[in-house]
Amino acid sequence: MKIRQVMWGLVLISNFGMADTASFFAETCGDCHALQAVSKDVKERISRKGSHLFYAGNKYRPQWLESWLQAPTQIRPGGAYPPDATLVTDEGDIILTNTLPKHLSLDADEAKKVTSHLMTLTPFSSLLEQVDYQPKKISKSAGKMNFVKFQGCQSCHQNQPDEGGLSGPELYTAWHRLQQKYIISYSQHPELWDKNSMMPNRHIKEKALKKVANYLKIIGESDE
Repeated sequence: MKIRQVMWGLVLISNFGMADTASFFAETCGDCHALQAVSKDVKERISRKGSHLFYAGNKYRPQWLESWLQAPTQIRPGGAYPPDATLVTDEGDIILTNTLPKHLSLDADEAKKVTSHLMTLTPFSSLLEQVDYQPKKISKSAGKMNFVKFQGCQSCHQNQPDEGGLSGPELYTAWHRLQQKYIISYSQHPELWDKNSMMPNRHIKEKALKKVANYLKIIGESDE
């Protein structure tokens, strides 16, 4: 399936005041993000507007999160639920990027406070404790072959801008965005993290997933 992108939509601009971090988080983020475990009903996945945040402290790197909240970029090229933003044509499917909602931006103080709050949300720490991973050096070409050919990750994910699938989150910034053990754990057992995940459990061995993580490290650090 060939997918091509069209123009970006207008940036959502929002100005707001912050009372206290917890109430601000609930009132501002709750409309689009799950702040607690959700129903297993598949309808939840179809209507989802944004990523779950109730386990953000197990998922994100705080430095990246604080920076991103001040200048958010599109992590999911096809949006939270790609079929809603897809135009089917004879030439291929098109992601209508002008229909994708834009994340509001926080100022530096707000971003710092929200990040601190998000990092306290850690219900899945036990899943991370089961992962034994230390980054290792691999060749970029071998890593890319594993990512593209052997594991088929590129079917849904971009490993660099404008290269790869658009139905899943881009992965060329994943190394800075996600905690190392989360990359392994979620890739191996997505259903344990998200009952309605669109990512299948392909029963990939942890050793193979470590190679994927090592490749994400290479491409993530290549732009530094």
